[in-house]
Amino acid sequence: MASSSSHDSHKAHIPLPGSKPLDHECQSSLVAVHVVTEASQLPPEFLNPSPDKELVVGFDCEGVDLCRHGALCIMQLAFPDDIYLIDAINGREGVVKACKPALESSYVKKVIHDCKRDSEALYFQFGIKLHNVFDTQIAYSLIEEQDGRAKSSDYISFVSLLADPRYCGISYQEKEEVRLLLQQDPNFWKYRPLSELMIRAATDDVRFLLFIYRKMMEKLNPKSIWYLAVRGALYCRCFCMNDNDDAYADWPSLPSIPDELTLESNPPEEEILSVLHVPCGKMGCVIGRRGASILSIKESCKYYSQLRCAPNPHWSLPYTYEHLILWLIIPLCFPDMYTFQC
Repeated sequence: MASSSSHDSHKAHIPLPGSKPLDHECQSSLVAVHVVTEASQLPPEFLNPSPDKELVVGFDCEGVDLCRHGALCIMQLAFPDDIYLIDAINGREGVVKACKPALESSYVKKVIHDCKRDSEALYFQFGIKLHNVFDTQIAYSLIEEQDGRAKSSDYISFVSLLADPRYCGISYQEKEEVRLLLQQDPNFWKYRPLSELMIRAATDDVRFLLFIYRKMMEKLNPKSIWYLAVRGALYCRCFCMNDNDDAYADWPSLPSIPDELTLESNPPEEEILSVLHVPCGKMGCVIGRRGASILSIKESCKYYSQLRCAPNPHWSLPYTYEHLILWLIIPLCFPDMYTFQC
């Protein structure tokens, strides 16, 4: 349990499985919200991951221009009975790096909505390789595909996910308030001491994640769960490319296809390569099996490099990065992440 803090009296309402929306607070549970500046305030089972006590925690980061060059200001952890707001400003680098074993551990599943920028900031600012995530944004898309609903080119926002009655069914109006404040003052998350609004906003971004996780796990089939693990691993490292040729050599291998899926009558296809349509401003995705087309992809990089000179309306560099990242999901014979520079 966390040490005493001036903010320990804060409480958050967490909807229980099967409960009504948040307005019915009598059917929600109260959890303590701890502001953390020292590692000793965090649960020992989180700081020292163990296969004997695997954890599932809600996770998010807040910051200023959150990416490799920005500033990570707060990390949020949601447990069933407690929420921890890790203050990276007052606690400095030490309190964040104390979380490195857990954030990189296979024994701690991190439930997060869109992990890409959080992972980028952790990697370049603290040397942390975020691993074993359950990305609710990816999970939502997989459930939609799994249930035969029309596939959208846009990923669902966290506000829209919370509003979906299948997962939470609540309104998150404060998110818009914080978004407006961030537009007016991008340094919002840097200010100390943390205001009531900052604590509430940071808490709101993680307090429902474990509830959503349980709802999604009820819907995901084994094949979707494997796809989720692979795509989550790729999302974690997609913006963590540096100038080294072996940039991903020390990252964990991508999950292999489970035995129960390879024994199915309709197992995941292993030799199909498909280049998904890339709407303007989105990320390209290449999915391959057994390395069947790796050489052709390498050759095709010469074509992609021409984008700078003659951009095709169906392709664009992701998030204005100078590299076009091609994602290869090749867990059978090529477990490492492959990227190609333009």
